[in-house]
Amino acid sequence: MTSPPDHPEPYPHIPPSYPMPPQQAAPPYPHTAPPYPQTPPPYPQGAPSYPQTPPPPQPPQYPHAAPRYPAAPAALPPTAPPVPAPHPHHIDTDRGRVFLTDKQRQTDATAVGNLLLHVPNFLCSLFVVALVSLFFGDFGIVVVLAWLTSGALVFHRPTERALARHVLRLRYPTPQERAKLEPVWREVTARAGIEGRTYELWVEDSDSLNAVAAAGHIVGVTRFAMNGLPNGELAAVMAHELGHHVGGHAWSSLLGYWYALPGRVAWRVLKVCSGLMFKISRAFGCLGIGVLVMVIGSVAVATVTTFYGLPLLILAVPYALAAVGRRSELRADEHAAALGFAPMLAAVLDKLHQQEQWQQAQLAARNGGRPVEESALARLLSSHPDHYTRLHHLQPYLQPPTP
Repeated sequence: MTSPPDHPEPYPHIPPSYPMPPQQAAPPYPHTAPPYPQTPPPYPQGAPSYPQTPPPPQPPQYPHAAPRYPAAPAALPPTAPPVPAPHPHHIDTDRGRVFLTDKQRQTDATAVGNLLLHVPNFLCSLFVVALVSLFFGDFGIVVVLAWLTSGALVFHRPTERALARHVLRLRYPTPQERAKLEPVWREVTARAGIEGRTYELWVEDSDSLNAVAAAGHIVGVTRFAMNGLPNGELAAVMAHELGHHVGGHAWSSLLGYWYALPGRVAWRVLKVCSGLMFKISRAFGCLGIGVLVMVIGSVAVATVTTFYGLPLLILAVPYALAAVGRRSELRADEHAAALGFAPMLAAVLDKLHQQEQWQQAQLAARNGGRPVEESALARLLSSHPDHYTRLHHLQPYLQPPTP
């Protein structure tokens, strides 16, 4: 056994040649690292010490689609358009519950007087119908009875519509016109306590200010009254026509006119026949005219004496009927004023007066500048009171209420 040497052999200076792995090229770092600042850079004055919030995303810009119009300026906050001041005669038509009166119709004194004044005309018409019935032999009594019962047609709706369309020249309102008329009519009937659906609204294609109440259920207004008046004044016009219906003026006038129609037709036939006879008698000179006068006078005297002078009343009936008609207009004005339409009705009367003055100016222009004066007889036959009379009767409703 050998002992280890006291001094080991020194390691050789050349390392052993072990196989080395291939070395990769080191990245070219700089020889010296960049010096870092000793203190952080100072922040700008007034800058926040926290990160800023990112700005809101902007819409994408398309370079190929150029805007057609220049960019609009920043929109101002919308402002409501100025509301025009309502007309002094504008009324609110938004009404809720409606209370109806027990009496929807009545027959006032003017309606009764109108019927009584038509009695002479009725008797003359009955005489004419009786003469015509003689041509029917045994069926003559049927003709008379049929004429007497025909007065019920005044309240027959199809007959009323035919009367409105062909005699009064009215038409049904369009949907736009109905949307304008019905709220006003609803307000008028609500104030009066009347069932508005009982009546029918019609329109007359006229540029004048007018309205009509006919038969038992017709209320018509002109196109000008519907479009040219504030709704308060239109309500006053409708309330006036409703007063004619409520008071019985409309149906009594139509009933009297209907039963007087045969007598009116016979009177026109007599006028035509007498005119022809007068022309024929002129061919025979004064003698022919004298004979014609004697014949017509004899017939007239015989008729008057046979009916105990009743036919003479026919001469005064038109004047009495005109007076009753004027009274019925004042009653209808009072009805509209009592519903709260007195100021509106007064404004409508002023417009009617201006319309009449314009018509008189037109007549004066045609007459060479000389005004056309209305005769006293024509004023007596007028069915409407004059402007100042109607305003005078409205004064109690136009006065402010006393405390």
